[in-house]
Amino acid sequence: MNHAYIVGTFDVAELAFLLFFGFFIALVFYLNKESRREGYPLEDEETGKIHPGSLFDGDKKSFQLPHGRGTYVPEDVARDDINVPAVQAFRGAGAPFVPTGNPMKDGMGPAAWANRSKYPDLTFDGRPRIVPIAQSHELIVSPNDPELIGWPVMAADKQIVGKVSDIWVDQAEHIIRYLEVETTTGKKVLAPMMVAAVQTKGFFDDKPELVEIDAITAAQFEDVPALETAGIITRYEEDRVQAYFGGGYMYATPERSEAWI
Repeated sequence: MNHAYIVGTFDVAELAFLLFFGFFIALVFYLNKESRREGYPLEDEETGKIHPGSLFDGDKKSFQLPHGRGTYVPEDVARDDINVPAVQAFRGAGAPFVPTGNPMKDGMGPAAWANRSKYPDLTFDGRPRIVPIAQSHELIVSPNDPELIGWPVMAADKQIVGKVSDIWVDQAEHIIRYLEVETTTGKKVLAPMMVAAVQTKGFFDDKPELVEIDAITAAQFEDVPALETAGIITRYEEDRVQAYFGGGYMYATPERSEAWI
């Protein structure tokens, strides 16, 4: 008698193969369901029609938010408005949209934003993460670096748009996140530090001290998304401010949106 056989001609090798095959099929179903927890069911980009679910659609995924903010379920939030101020370059799914208004305010292309939560990003102990430097936890500008407050700000069209009125710092990363710019009209807006270039006086030239922000023109500073509460920037506002300046590298002037070749 051959001890490798279990029943008749059904042996251990066949059992191992069937077990592996069954495990592999179950794994495919599991991974597909896990990959469809967010962003499903599918939505038609032209009509907004919701496509019916499939066998692979998984259950809703929930996240426990820190600092007692409850539970967040991505599928429960409002869907984005598909009636954007733009027209498709041609009729067809996936065709690019051509803006009909101000694309930097309307969230087109590189100026796109996400509807994030309307509360500030927090540190591990629950304090607002990004604040004016005077409200930070004893953060200061290094004595070897320029203070920047009071320095003139030059826009992409080489016009002086105003001056730096404050510095906003990240209390978790200990870096400058935003420069607060007071325009010549008296409006105060935030500009991401990543789009700012600091020009200091050199030993062999007479260049003036200033901060150059080449993302947008001087006139476009008036339309930078404003903060609802002084001294606090929410995640919702952060996305819009950064999208506005990021979109400026394509939409601030007509030449930027043209082909390079």
